[in-house]
Amino acid sequence: MKRFLKLILPGVASVGLLTSCATLEPAGESGFVSLFDGKSLDGWTLLAQKGGGYAVEDGAIVCSQGGGGNLFYDREFSDFVLRLEFKLKPGSNNGIAIRSPKVAGSVAYHGMEIQTLDHFHERYAGKLKPYQYHGSIYGVVPASTGALKPTGQWNQQEIRCHGRRITIRLNGTLILDAHLNDVIDHETILAHPGMLRERGHVGFLGHNDWVAYRNIRVKELPKARVDNLAPEGFKSLFNGRNLAGWQGLVENPPAREKMSITEWAEKQVLADEVMRTNWVVLDETITHIGKEFHNLTSDLEYGNFELQVDWKIYQGGDSGIYLRGSPQVNIWTEQSGSGGLYNNKQNLNTPLKRADRFPGSWNRFRIVMLGDKVTVQLNDDLVVWDTKKRTGVTMENYWDRDKPIYDWGPIELQAHRNPVHFKNIFIREIP
Repeated sequence: MKRFLKLILPGVASVGLLTSCATLEPAGESGFVSLFDGKSLDGWTLLAQKGGGYAVEDGAIVCSQGGGGNLFYDREFSDFVLRLEFKLKPGSNNGIAIRSPKVAGSVAYHGMEIQTLDHFHERYAGKLKPYQYHGSIYGVVPASTGALKPTGQWNQQEIRCHGRRITIRLNGTLILDAHLNDVIDHETILAHPGMLRERGHVGFLGHNDWVAYRNIRVKELPKARVDNLAPEGFKSLFNGRNLAGWQGLVENPPAREKMSITEWAEKQVLADEVMRTNWVVLDETITHIGKEFHNLTSDLEYGNFELQVDWKIYQGGDSGIYLRGSPQVNIWTEQSGSGGLYNNKQNLNTPLKRADRFPGSWNRFRIVMLGDKVTVQLNDDLVVWDTKKRTGVTMENYWDRDKPIYDWGPIELQAHRNPVHFKNIFIREIP
């Protein structure tokens, strides 16, 4: 069975307390905490320094002319309101990182970059794309113009991140109101996987121009996640109580294609019997308890989607998630780490980094599949992505190497004769 779903969600994550690097609550702003003491860069880390990097001058963090780098606050945030003031010189170009990993490279792809730009300057005349103007989510969503003050004056800006809704106010004017799941252009999604991160660092992204920031403060917006309850816009593939919506695996796609409906139905009855001896629901998790090599497969097939899955294995464990019925996003405890497209031969098959937590701990996948391209984030770290082409990695058809991956297929949970647990299995289909 195939069907289309039009779904939208905000991502969620837990939050904690600010570190001691933060100063006291600013007067008149309940719940806000200052991230900058006005005197030093305590609590901040600079990566890929250029020239003079950043300095503190007259109570502001200043990116030096001809210098910069990525300056991150050491604490991560999930849902929050960030307020600050900034001042530009003619032609100034900088950026504000939100929900970013600590990376020396381009945050616009690994996280999100909010443009800080004197877009009026003649050096940019006729050269800017809509998503490059001040306040835009670079490469993703354009901001409206008209609220930026002339260079040399202080601007007040507020960035609010609540789930996947991002709003930006500049000098009291709303210049951006975006829900990231409204972004459905496949090239944009594959080029900017970091926009779907649930949490990360805030920071400043120097581009060799002078920019000053001051009065930097943040208010966290608490968020809780209830196991197996789908976030807004997602459909839950597991209800936490039983295996409704799942069935035993009947052979492989080429073999199933050759079967008559009657033959498939007969084999499905047998496969479901095997399923019940190998897969159970324990403590609101799908758990493999059997000794057989047997996959659990969704009743429905999916085409283009974002899939979120929490999983747990133990030392020596081996598992995986089949996409459109083809193997597989890998799960194991080997040193290379999980998340790789294990059965690829021509394209990348190993993860970019090891992002697994200790065996016996819960991990979270965020898998995006669009066309034949796949991106994978593991525990909010990007582990499958084509870093050179800045897009997803092509997933190959394991069952027929001469053909591209299937357009549709089920989600399958793989087991290798050892315990494995799954929960929070949510899917959002993308037009």
